Amino acid sequence: MQFEIDGMSRLPIYRQLVEQVREGIARGGVKPGEQLPSVRQLSRDLVVNPNTVARAYTELEREGLLANRPGRGVFVAEPRGELTEEARRRRLTEGVDRLLTEAVHLGFSKAEVARLVAERSREFRWGPDKPSSKGEEGRP
Repeated sequence: MQFEIDGMSRLPIYRQLVEQVREGIARGGVKPGEQLPSVRQLSRDLVVNPNTVARAYTELEREGLLANRPGRGVFVAEPRGELTEEARRRRLTEGVDRLLTEAVHLGFSKAEVARLVAERSREFRWGPDKPSSKGEEGRP
């Protein structure tokens, strides 16, 4: 996995790393069991404080996306289905709300946002469709 830091971003560096790993997993570019660079190696490569990388890895580990294997390294975790439907929906809703808030502030119309989401969603790896609570098929 290739990491990049955007010095002009409003996101803190550790958050940029977290988002890059999340996106890499969601797109299928980083697979379960794949080893990531060590904290020391990644901090050297990116010329950032090792505590910054450690903070990102710790957050991803707490979320269940990474697994730290002492003496072996940091690996992408196998998917876990531990979240309840309510927790999954709440987490997704929070992310959607952040996206929509940003879109409003940037002056996008509702139609432009819908088109962009549909376009970008083609690049991500999706789970199988599940019937919704109303009996309709869910669509990515």
